[in-house]
Amino acid sequence: MTSDTATGAVVLVGCGRLGSAILEGWLATEAVAPADLIILTPSSKPAAEQARGRGATLNPDLFDLARAHVVVLAVKPAMWRAALEPLVAYLSPDALIVSVMAGVQSRDIAALAGRRVIRVMPTTAVAQASGVAALWSADPAGPVVARRLFAPLADVVALDAEDQMDAATAVAGSAPAFLYAFTAALAQAGMEQGLSGEAATRLARGALRSAGAGAGTGEALDALIARIASPGGTTRAGLDAMTEDGGLTRAAEAAVSAAVDQARSLQSLAGSGGIASRFR
Repeated sequence: MTSDTATGAVVLVGCGRLGSAILEGWLATEAVAPADLIILTPSSKPAAEQARGRGATLNPDLFDLARAHVVVLAVKPAMWRAALEPLVAYLSPDALIVSVMAGVQSRDIAALAGRRVIRVMPTTAVAQASGVAALWSADPAGPVVARRLFAPLADVVALDAEDQMDAATAVAGSAPAFLYAFTAALAQAGMEQGLSGEAATRLARGALRSAGAGAGTGEALDALIARIASPGGTTRAGLDAMTEDGGLTRAAEAAVSAAVDQARSLQSLAGSGGIASRFR
């Protein structure tokens, strides 16, 4: 959403891990021109300072929010009401709210904001313009706006229903941590087989990069596995060990199920403090 196509500013509320990752991606790709960015953050963040150095507005008077076309809400789920409520009176009636928060329903945000809501769940790899983002919107304009903001940073995957967002969050948003944990376990297993810690870690990390390169081709996952796992070979033996008695499937199901349950539990958290108290 460069300055020649935008109809107003983009406000980023919150600059924590995910907010900073989004901001870094915008700066790297110029999906949002820095001059069109307004950033609200209660504490100094490197990404926010970098954006300010390139022309973004940091923590302005709230009257400046009247020029906002999109508000990206990137605070912790328990803090969203406290973050958004003080801003609502200053926003244009046509402003779109884009939530990148897990577990907070669009109807609750819309009830407070009185405006249209889009939900997007990106991975932190948007910072390197290599992310993936789940998208849901009941508003026909939502996907257009969301893709302008996130398509330069991520593979944007549209969902059929909002209730799929928690599962999408677990499969995409949380899964990189699951893969890192498995990679760390592979390195540990390599050390137990005699590799040095440095060698095992470098090899495991390299394997993760190699797997990512293969996944980026779009080829079917079964086909990618078959390319490496020859019948009777070492890879096939390892795969058979992992999948014996359904162990690998159970581990994946347990991880996704637990993440989904946690996302749903966040819906009951309201929070009483938050980022917005710094802008009253």
